[in-house]
Amino acid sequence: MPRSVNNVASRARRKKVMRLAKGYFGRRKNVWTVAKNAVEKGLTYAYRDRRVKKREFRALWIQRINAAAREEGLSYSQFMHLVTTKGIELNRKVLADLAMNNPEAFKAIVQQVKG
Repeated sequence: MPRSVNNVASRARRKKVMRLAKGYFGRRKNVWTVAKNAVEKGLTYAYRDRRVKKREFRALWIQRINAAAREEGLSYSQFMHLVTTKGIELNRKVLADLAMNNPEAFKAIVQQVKG
């Protein structure tokens, strides 16, 4: 019995990887073994960094809130403690956006928290 090779499936699998490698530099875009390794590594980074992105944005929001709160004479931790004790249910994303784009509203929140 002759050997059965599913050429259609293996060709489709290679085409899928080569499509993902489009735009890469040098042999990464047109040599199968190099492209396969580059795409696998890229997909690994994509999976990891979908989670890392969340951490980085939270850190950015905290920095922005901290800078705006210090202008009002509070540290970040003092401000967040007062926000939670006063029952203001605004998350860090909204507070950071107010601090950046609407400083008057952020100042009003700080005054409400202090008073």
